[in-house]
Amino acid sequence: MDDHYYPPQSSLRVALRSCCPRCGIGKLYKSFLTVADKCDHCDEDFSKIDSGDGPAVFIIMIAGFLLVGGALYVEVVHQPAYWVHAVIWLPLGVLIPLFLLPGMKSWLIAQQYKYKAKQASWDD
Repeated sequence: MDDHYYPPQSSLRVALRSCCPRCGIGKLYKSFLTVADKCDHCDEDFSKIDSGDGPAVFIIMIAGFLLVGGALYVEVVHQPAYWVHAVIWLPLGVLIPLFLLPGMKSWLIAQQYKYKAKQASWDD
């Protein structure tokens, strides 16, 4: 790492831009959900970053709430045929998690970086 000072980055900014939590300029991902080995701007090492299953769990809860709530509302108000539900909710069931997952993963990584979170261990 270099000795250059980088101001603290907003976790929301990191989440929306999927940028480096240290400098806010470099890319966080090298592909859709694969975290890069290091920042291409400040050379921050991303090898210890691990968001685990947290983003997926949060997205399952959020998407489930939106999809089930929407499907119940449409059923009660309009009572469409089952194929209409399939046409509406199956694509949304795929697209909503795919749209939300990179941002949620970036946000959790930014929180991990901000609070210097580490893997729990029994050793001092």
